Amino acid sequence: MSERSPETRKCAVCGKPQDAKFKPFCSKRCADVDLFRWLKGGYAIPAEDRVSDAEAGEDEDER
Repeated sequence: MSERSPETRKCAVCGKPQDAKFKPFCSKRCADVDLFRWLKGGYAIPAEDRVSDAEAGEDEDER
């Protein structure tokens, strides 16, 4: 797989060219925006609650 040079890569937040000092971002501001998103749960992966085997067996017995 070909690796693009840092000059052609884009900021993960705004799409401007990356700055090596703030990689993978273009500035401290974009790095802070990304950190804020992580802290606020903006990057959370949605998940479904699993029913344990014991609870599933109880539900079937009640029918």
